[in-house]
Amino acid sequence: MNRALPVVHLRVPTDEDAFAWHRVFAHPDVMEFHGGRSAELSVYEELTARQRRHDAEHGFCFWTVLDEEERVLGFTGAQPWPHEWGPKGEIEIGWRLGREHWGKGYVTAAARATLERVRATGVTGVVAMVNARNERSIAVTRRLGMELAETFTTPKSDQFGHCYRLAL
Repeated sequence: MNRALPVVHLRVPTDEDAFAWHRVFAHPDVMEFHGGRSAELSVYEELTARQRRHDAEHGFCFWTVLDEEERVLGFTGAQPWPHEWGPKGEIEIGWRLGREHWGKGYVTAAARATLERVRATGVTGVVAMVNARNERSIAVTRRLGMELAETFTTPKSDQFGHCYRLAL
Protein backbone atom coordinates (compact mmCIF):
# COMPACT_ATOMS: atom_id res chain seq x y z
CA MET A 1 0.00 0.00 0.00
CA ASN A 2 1.40 3.39 -1.01
CA ARG A 3 0.04 6.11 1.20
CA ALA A 4 0.67 9.80 0.72
CA LEU A 5 3.53 11.10 2.79
CA PRO A 6 2.83 13.84 5.31
CA VAL A 7 3.97 17.40 4.72
CA VAL A 8 7.16 18.25 6.58
CA HIS A 9 9.25 21.39 6.76
CA LEU A 10 12.99 21.51 7.35
CA ARG A 11 14.76 24.44 8.97
CA VAL A 12 18.27 25.17 10.11
CA PRO A 13 18.17 24.44 13.86
CA THR A 14 17.64 27.36 16.20
CA ASP A 15 18.90 27.74 19.76
CA GLU A 16 15.41 26.74 20.92
CA ASP A 17 15.58 23.53 18.92
CA ALA A 18 18.22 22.22 21.33
CA PHE A 19 15.51 22.14 24.01
CA ALA A 20 13.02 20.53 21.62
CA TRP A 21 15.49 17.85 20.50
CA HIS A 22 16.38 17.11 24.12
CA ARG A 23 12.68 16.66 24.89
CA VAL A 24 11.65 14.58 21.85
CA PHE A 25 14.69 12.29 22.06
CA ALA A 26 14.19 11.52 25.77
CA HIS A 27 12.41 8.21 25.05
CA PRO A 28 14.63 5.09 25.42
CA ASP A 29 13.30 3.62 22.14
CA VAL A 30 14.57 6.68 20.25
CA MET A 31 18.02 6.30 21.76
CA GLU A 32 18.29 2.51 21.41
CA PHE A 33 20.92 2.78 18.67
CA HIS A 34 22.45 6.03 19.97
CA GLY A 35 23.86 5.09 23.34
CA GLY A 36 20.65 3.98 25.04
CA ARG A 37 19.69 7.23 26.75
CA SER A 38 19.18 10.84 25.85
CA ALA A 39 22.16 13.14 26.00
CA GLU A 40 22.41 16.13 28.30
CA LEU A 41 20.89 19.38 27.08
CA SER A 42 24.38 20.83 26.56
CA VAL A 43 25.05 18.16 23.91
CA TYR A 44 22.02 19.31 21.91
CA GLU A 45 23.00 22.96 22.39
CA GLU A 46 26.41 22.21 20.88
CA LEU A 47 24.87 20.03 18.16
CA THR A 48 22.39 22.70 17.00
CA ALA A 49 25.18 25.32 16.96
CA ARG A 50 27.38 22.95 14.92
CA GLN A 51 24.51 22.39 12.46
CA ARG A 52 24.18 26.11 11.85
CA ARG A 53 27.91 26.21 11.02
CA HIS A 54 27.56 23.15 8.74
CA ASP A 55 24.69 24.77 6.86
CA ALA A 56 26.64 28.00 6.40
CA GLU A 57 29.71 26.10 5.23
CA HIS A 58 28.22 23.23 3.17
CA GLY A 59 24.64 24.27 2.38
CA PHE A 60 23.29 21.33 4.35
CA CYS A 61 23.17 20.11 7.94
CA PHE A 62 20.91 18.15 10.28
CA TRP A 63 17.75 20.22 9.88
CA THR A 64 14.94 20.39 12.39
CA VAL A 65 11.90 18.50 11.07
CA LEU A 66 8.58 20.26 11.62
CA ASP A 67 5.07 19.02 10.88
CA GLU A 68 2.34 21.14 9.27
CA GLU A 69 1.55 22.70 12.65
CA GLU A 70 5.24 23.67 13.09
CA ARG A 71 5.78 21.15 15.92
CA VAL A 72 9.35 19.86 16.22
CA LEU A 73 9.42 16.16 15.35
CA GLY A 74 13.19 15.60 15.36
CA PHE A 75 15.91 16.05 12.76
CA THR A 76 17.08 14.83 9.38
CA GLY A 77 19.90 15.90 7.19
CA ALA A 78 23.41 15.29 5.98
CA GLN A 79 26.97 15.63 7.24
CA PRO A 80 30.42 14.64 6.08
CA TRP A 81 31.18 11.27 7.75
CA PRO A 82 33.30 12.29 10.76
CA HIS A 83 35.15 9.09 11.67
CA GLU A 84 38.44 7.59 10.54
CA TRP A 85 36.70 4.28 9.78
CA GLY A 86 33.82 3.71 7.36
CA PRO A 87 33.06 6.03 4.43
CA LYS A 88 35.52 8.75 5.50
CA GLY A 89 34.86 12.04 3.73
CA GLU A 90 31.59 10.92 2.16
CA ILE A 91 28.27 12.62 2.87
CA GLU A 92 26.07 10.67 5.28
CA ILE A 93 22.35 11.23 5.59
CA GLY A 94 20.55 10.47 8.81
CA TRP A 95 17.40 11.03 10.82
CA ARG A 96 15.98 10.79 14.31
CA LEU A 97 12.38 11.44 15.35
CA GLY A 98 10.55 11.51 18.65
CA ARG A 99 8.90 8.17 19.44
CA GLU A 100 5.33 9.50 19.14
CA HIS A 101 6.00 10.40 15.48
CA TRP A 102 7.18 6.98 14.30
CA GLY A 103 5.24 5.01 11.68
CA LYS A 104 3.55 8.03 10.09
CA GLY A 105 5.84 8.61 7.10
CA TYR A 106 7.61 11.65 8.54
CA VAL A 107 11.12 10.20 8.25
CA THR A 108 10.66 9.15 4.65
CA ALA A 109 9.22 12.54 3.71
CA ALA A 110 11.99 14.39 5.54
CA ALA A 111 14.74 12.15 4.13
CA ARG A 112 13.45 12.71 0.58
CA ALA A 113 13.52 16.47 1.19
CA THR A 114 17.08 16.05 2.50
CA LEU A 115 18.12 14.25 -0.70
CA GLU A 116 16.68 17.06 -2.83
CA ARG A 117 18.50 19.73 -0.82
CA VAL A 118 21.80 17.85 -0.79
CA ARG A 119 21.57 17.17 -4.54
CA ALA A 120 21.00 20.92 -5.11
CA THR A 121 24.37 21.65 -3.47
CA GLY A 122 26.18 19.48 -6.02
CA VAL A 123 26.67 16.35 -3.92
CA THR A 124 26.64 13.35 -6.27
CA GLY A 125 26.14 10.53 -3.78
CA VAL A 126 25.30 9.82 -0.15
CA VAL A 127 25.65 7.03 2.36
CA ALA A 128 23.54 6.01 5.35
CA MET A 129 25.25 4.19 8.20
CA VAL A 130 22.66 2.05 10.00
CA ASN A 131 22.89 -0.38 12.90
CA ALA A 132 22.10 -3.84 11.51
CA ARG A 133 19.33 -4.29 14.11
CA ASN A 134 17.60 -1.00 13.26
CA GLU A 135 14.88 -2.40 11.01
CA ARG A 136 12.95 0.88 10.84
CA SER A 137 15.91 2.82 9.46
CA ILE A 138 16.80 0.00 7.09
CA ALA A 139 13.24 0.21 5.74
CA VAL A 140 13.70 3.95 5.18
CA THR A 141 16.90 3.36 3.19
CA ARG A 142 14.96 0.95 0.96
CA ARG A 143 12.16 3.49 0.44
CA LEU A 144 14.81 6.01 -0.62
CA GLY A 145 16.23 3.57 -3.17
CA MET A 146 19.51 3.07 -1.32
CA GLU A 147 21.45 -0.16 -1.72
CA LEU A 148 23.47 -2.07 0.82
CA ALA A 149 27.11 -1.46 -0.09
CA GLU A 150 29.02 -3.00 2.80
CA THR A 151 28.79 -4.28 6.33
CA PHE A 152 31.03 -3.22 9.17
CA THR A 153 31.68 -3.50 12.88
CA THR A 154 31.92 -0.22 14.73
CA PRO A 155 35.28 0.12 16.49
CA LYS A 156 33.94 1.63 19.73
CA SER A 157 30.85 -0.45 20.43
CA ASP A 158 31.55 -3.59 18.39
CA GLN A 159 28.07 -3.24 16.87
CA PHE A 160 27.33 -4.76 13.48
CA GLY A 161 26.18 -2.22 10.90
CA HIS A 162 25.38 -1.54 7.29
CA CYS A 163 26.49 1.14 4.87
CA TYR A 164 23.84 1.99 2.28
CA ARG A 165 24.65 4.08 -0.81
CA LEU A 166 22.69 6.18 -3.23
CA ALA A 167 23.92 8.00 -6.33
CA LEU A 168 22.26 11.38 -6.72
